Amino acid sequence: MSRSEHDQAPTVVIGVPTYRRPSDLRRLLHALGPVIAHATDAGAAARVDVLVVDNDPDASARAVVAEVDPTFAWVHEPEPGVAAARNRVLAESDGRDVLVFIDDDESPAADSWLTRLLETRGAFSAHVVSGPVVTVVDGGLDPWIEAGGFFARRHRADVPTGSPIERAATNNLLLDLAFVRAAGIRFDPRFGRTGGEDSLFTSQLHRAGAHMVWCADALVRDHLPAARQTRAHALARMRGMAAAGVRVGIVMAPTRARRAAFRARATLAGTARIGAGAARTAAGAVVRSVRLDATGRRDIMRGIGGLEGAAGHVRIQYGDLQEGPPR
Repeated sequence: MSRSEHDQAPTVVIGVPTYRRPSDLRRLLHALGPVIAHATDAGAAARVDVLVVDNDPDASARAVVAEVDPTFAWVHEPEPGVAAARNRVLAESDGRDVLVFIDDDESPAADSWLTRLLETRGAFSAHVVSGPVVTVVDGGLDPWIEAGGFFARRHRADVPTGSPIERAATNNLLLDLAFVRAAGIRFDPRFGRTGGEDSLFTSQLHRAGAHMVWCADALVRDHLPAARQTRAHALARMRGMAAAGVRVGIVMAPTRARRAAFRARATLAGTARIGAGAARTAAGAVVRSVRLDATGRRDIMRGIGGLEGAAGHVRIQYGDLQEGPPR
């Protein structure tokens, strides 16, 4: 896309997949009004619409959307899984220039959130822009979970705006829809209930030639409910993320031989993580270190997940028994 096209204020849709999180969704939708006003007043967007895709078979989000703002669009996607919900967002975004994903359990950290994403798109002629996410907890986390870094997102903490990236999550993501349509890439339903659909999608966009950059100033907050503040959830999250990550790597490998080699490396890495984690946990028991115990058990779960992914085991991370994907 040419720079002149990027300089024109785009039409934007904010896509919100949701599944049985009425309170979280209500908070997010209330926050989007000032965000939209900021972007249009700044001239960053010609128009901004909100689209909520309800993945609940009972269509529970419809009443929430009507309550908060009846001008926001609501559609029902009965096929289970976040991949189906995200693909429905793509399908419903025809006629817009830009799609911005944000999850239902999140909220922009500032009214300028959308403006910053759009300004970064224009400044760097980007097809994809991703921003940071910080987990917030009312009352603070269990010190064991905090010591283990289970919800830490430090891998891009010092990355400046405009830096190139090769993959991203979809909980704070801008997409140039012309590029996505031309590439013909959609979210893979095989990852619809396991996680990893977002990193696979953005990795495929990058392979197709998308210019992908980071926007350090477009922060969103991930609100962690009490049900996901347990040690059991934190460990299961690590295991599931590791399994999904290996499965993404296998799909991205271009040949059968490379897929086999990737599986072999993942198996070795998983085994090594289990051994190192067990040693760290044992050391933690000897010296009574919360940090060693937590990080050791975290690495054991990452190792088990890696082995499961290498073996092709599909680990369900969310669905009927949980309210959306674990973060």
